[in-house]
Amino acid sequence: MGLKTFLLKFFTWWNGQTFGTQFFTWRHGKRVGEDAEGNVFYQNADGSRRWVIYNGEVEASRISPEWHGWLHHTWQEPPTTSPLPRRPWQKPYVPNMTGTDLAYRPPGSILAGNRQARPDYEAWTPE
Repeated sequence: MGLKTFLLKFFTWWNGQTFGTQFFTWRHGKRVGEDAEGNVFYQNADGSRRWVIYNGEVEASRISPEWHGWLHHTWQEPPTTSPLPRRPWQKPYVPNMTGTDLAYRPPGSILAGNRQARPDYEAWTPE
């Protein structure tokens, strides 16, 4: 591990697990499963604590609804042993795209490429 990697792991939490989390996971964690994005889910021996080690950037919206429910004790069985039934109207999970190029930008937005005049808006001008 290089010096930069060591310093990032030692001082930042948003670049993956810290040494404290890594040690706690090694000492008390029981691996429960992994999601499609490579995030790994753990719990302690009695199941009272549950946590996730992100694969990459730490962003809560990268957790699918199935795993989110398990993490927050909404259901006791993880999706690996008891998958939730899929309804025909459900769309596939997509993480939050805010702040990326894939973010939704409505017509008339400053950030939208095709800026259009909004007929329902009249700008205020001082007299």
